[in-house]
Amino acid sequence: MKTPLFDRSRLKIKPLSERMHCLDISVIAELKTEKSGFQHKSLEAIAHRIISAKENNASVVFMMGAHVIRSGVQKYLIDLMKKGYISCVATNGAVMIHDFEFAMIGATTESVAKYIREGQFGLWEETGQLNDIINEAYREDKNSGMGESVGKHIESSNYPYKNISILAAAYRLNIPVTVCVGIGYDIMHQHPNCDGAAAGALSYNDFLKFAEVIRNLEGGVVTNFGSAVMAPEVFLKALSMARNVVHQNGKKINKFSVLVCDLHDLPSDFREEPSKNNPAYYYRPWKTMLVRTVADGGESFYVKGRHSETIPALWKSIKEADILE
Repeated sequence: MKTPLFDRSRLKIKPLSERMHCLDISVIAELKTEKSGFQHKSLEAIAHRIISAKENNASVVFMMGAHVIRSGVQKYLIDLMKKGYISCVATNGAVMIHDFEFAMIGATTESVAKYIREGQFGLWEETGQLNDIINEAYREDKNSGMGESVGKHIESSNYPYKNISILAAAYRLNIPVTVCVGIGYDIMHQHPNCDGAAAGALSYNDFLKFAEVIRNLEGGVVTNFGSAVMAPEVFLKALSMARNVVHQNGKKINKFSVLVCDLHDLPSDFREEPSKNNPAYYYRPWKTMLVRTVADGGESFYVKGRHSETIPALWKSIKEADILE
């Protein structure tokens, strides 16, 4: 006897106007040109690598988790995109959701502790519209990507805060923005209008776009801000695919730089893989991005700090280094 499917038509979906938002537009920081209080020599080093990559048309990939959006640094990232210092933005479904909600209503994030008790967590009408956007894009062009489709929608909308949307800026600037989702990870997957085939197809197209960007990583830079699982795992697979292809032509993707910014305490010898007896072995940004993927000639940097500190500091370092060079 087959296990029955959950009947989503029985769900009670409420409007966002009834949700208590944990963040609003006031968290969005303005660009500050004065000396940042947060400084790190690794950010200064990676700034020079990014400038060099831009000059040599190598990929500069910005990977991030959802807390980057929640930290209010959108204007710093959009400015870097405008100036050509980011050639690809790689995200997950939560980033897309926060970006969409911020653009639409100028607020995002709910209390999981509160709404999970009520059985209302994630079940908000407007957020579910993301499924409609994805479903329509899939019907019109099965080769389209999730990030591009949602970015196009936001850019063409009359949403009052679309100027702070990372996805809209990427679409406007013709910069690939990839959204790799895990089915069941994101609140939009709870909704009756979620089509798993459409979501899977568009997200997989984004993964293939990402792999193509990685094919141009020699001499480039990959950064990971706050993604503990999705970014390192997606990068690992895409890098293997890209190396497989370029190796057939006698080329390599070995000399590139990796920057990871997070709040974990890593030792000074983070460029060496921790033992399997160490719980840190299972922290993927360390062993995957900082060690294994750069083992054949690349270099890695780790900076401990909040995204609200590290991203403005990186922006400042790039700005100053570009003037000097």
